[in-house]
Amino acid sequence: MSARVLVAHGGGPTPVINASLAGVLSAAYGDSRVERVYGARKGIEGVLKGDLLDLSGLSENELECLSRTPGSAIGSCRHKIREGDEHQLLEVFDSYGIDVFLYTGGNDSMDTCMRVARLSDKVQVIGIPKTIDNDLAETDHCPGFGSAARFFALSALEVALDVEALDIHVSVVEVLGRNAGWLTAACDLAHSVGDVGPEMILVPEMSFDQEAFLESIRDRWNRRRGFVVAVSEGLKGGDGQPLVSDQGKTGVDAFGHPLPGNVSHHLAQLIQQKLGIRTRSEKPGLVGRASRALTSEVDRDEAWKVGAYGLRSALDGATGHMVSLRRESSRPYRSVPQLVELERVANVERLLPSEFYDPESFRTTEAYTEFALPLLGSGLPDYFSVGRFLNGKGG
Repeated sequence: MSARVLVAHGGGPTPVINASLAGVLSAAYGDSRVERVYGARKGIEGVLKGDLLDLSGLSENELECLSRTPGSAIGSCRHKIREGDEHQLLEVFDSYGIDVFLYTGGNDSMDTCMRVARLSDKVQVIGIPKTIDNDLAETDHCPGFGSAARFFALSALEVALDVEALDIHVSVVEVLGRNAGWLTAACDLAHSVGDVGPEMILVPEMSFDQEAFLESIRDRWNRRRGFVVAVSEGLKGGDGQPLVSDQGKTGVDAFGHPLPGNVSHHLAQLIQQKLGIRTRSEKPGLVGRASRALTSEVDRDEAWKVGAYGLRSALDGATGHMVSLRRESSRPYRSVPQLVELERVANVERLLPSEFYDPESFRTTEAYTEFALPLLGSGLPDYFSVGRFLNGKGG
């Protein structure tokens, strides 16, 4: 076999999406069955245009650098396969002699991958998982999540230290994640370091109750001044619709998903107007998925691993599957890649399970901490606390 491989990326980048690409390339360079590796510029749109890069022959140093670079080195897109696209894809595959197609992405990208897999029995098609939202089904977790979770856990902790020091306001921190609360919940991992972190976590799986929210804010403010509320960008009202939507644009993305609005600003205004408490809003946004400095090494290693495993699986004859991760142990942490049918993944949104969140306290549970903390890699750094110091030294 002398295979020609095509790799493309779909959807929002992650801190480690290029590690999966490096994993594919490293495995390809070491396998005599691979003749050449192409990368499509701008995802499936690049495939449709025949806009391909020859990625053969990168050095070990270049692969290592690639694996530590956030964003997508070959670009990405949000493109839903339309009528007529199938014929164009087959023409490009035939023109370049493509034998293996690997598509890295989330729910919608796995739908694209599944559609491509159904087009031809001559091309082996494998999906490579990635999403900071962690909402892909049939996998313990998604590459990209651990690094973004590390970023938001540390950000929530450090903002909490700041507002505790100058305790004159509440800080509302908005977190990425669309309809799933996995990443917002990660802010609560700040408490794994000590007694500082968000007082409240608001996830989209639980309908927002304005009166209960304001009552909880008032009670917490009366007990302590200066604290953090972490809120998902996809927070929903009682009608199941986004609490704040981006009506100034088209309202939905290419796949029909509602575009989130500025929910942190909305809640900050609500607190100030209804309770008279000084409030700030913080929206890290894309920096949460573009931080090399806070990348989890566990996440990076797994991203590399699923890329390499995806290619080897395709060369061995697998098609119509996505690579997933199966956790073998949390202490010590260990996972292994495996294959799952794309039909079980495409367009399926895995939300935060009820056992990971307590709606009464607006906080996550120990079960969530056990799940998520190992994915952050080396854990969170220790921080000095006068309170802990006095408790320890003062008897």
